[in-house]
Amino acid sequence: MTTEAKICQGPHTGGQGPSSLDELVARVAACGARPRIALAACAEAHALGALLDAMERGIAQPLLVGDMDQTARIAAELGRDISGIAAVHAPDPREAVQCAVDMVRRGEADVLMKGLVNTDVLLRRVLNRATGLPPKGVLSHVAVFELPASGGTTRLAMMTDAAVNIRPNLQRKLEIVHNAVAVARALGIARPRVAMLAATEKVILPAMPATLDAQIVARMAEQGEFGEADVAGPMALDIALSPDAAARKGVDHPVAGCADILVAPDIESGNILYKSLTILARADMASTMAGSSAPLVVTSRGDSERSKFCSIALAGYLALAARS
Repeated sequence: MTTEAKICQGPHTGGQGPSSLDELVARVAACGARPRIALAACAEAHALGALLDAMERGIAQPLLVGDMDQTARIAAELGRDISGIAAVHAPDPREAVQCAVDMVRRGEADVLMKGLVNTDVLLRRVLNRATGLPPKGVLSHVAVFELPASGGTTRLAMMTDAAVNIRPNLQRKLEIVHNAVAVARALGIARPRVAMLAATEKVILPAMPATLDAQIVARMAEQGEFGEADVAGPMALDIALSPDAAARKGVDHPVAGCADILVAPDIESGNILYKSLTILARADMASTMAGSSAPLVVTSRGDSERSKFCSIALAGYLALAARS
């Protein structure tokens, strides 16, 4: 057995979670209980099309909230029939977002999805402590993607945060890791392996303050901050994912070579990593905003149609996991 196989077949997954995005979709479909997804400001062709695809695949029950006249025109242009779908006419995007948030708060919807509305408008409504879906800590972006595993198989890995937290301090990084670990556990990874990414494995001050944060987070993990989890940092990307690179550089750690979660030090490096995966490696991504009381689907305009569809599947999976 190769070094990579020894690492990537470790006991941390327990063999319970999906190993690919296709399997994730299949598991949601097999449940039979379609997650109810409220699309706020639904007159947006890409989001609407992805949600209708999800409905046809049996993984979502759409709830459309927005300008229904405009939405009907878009659906007609897409060649889709929305006449039998539950809908609320709310032409103003802010009104539509609040209506969709209220649906989730009342238990009428399981997932909130962004349509034709600015992300900041949606997040302000979500974060409102009186009328929103406020998180216990912070909101953070978690993207799930496939990596090669041993025996020609694949496994799911995660990266965070490519979209929300610009320059997180130490406390916010702890909360970002908590959010990502929660997503990993929902996906069946009982003991997530977390790499706090940096350009080097050494703490270099004052030039690279993120290296000190990474070391502190790793030490706090050793003291039980995240429960059953292995956290290493600072750690370069090659060591986090390549058993060969870890062996060549003499790094012996449970995370080395087979990280489940990649934590970027700031939004710039996280966004670059995310787009490197999607553009250069042509990886499909399933993304969610973690930390809220309900899963949020906030896809990027640059995401592929499959990534949007997989993001709906991921949110549905997380909603079903929360129910159980």
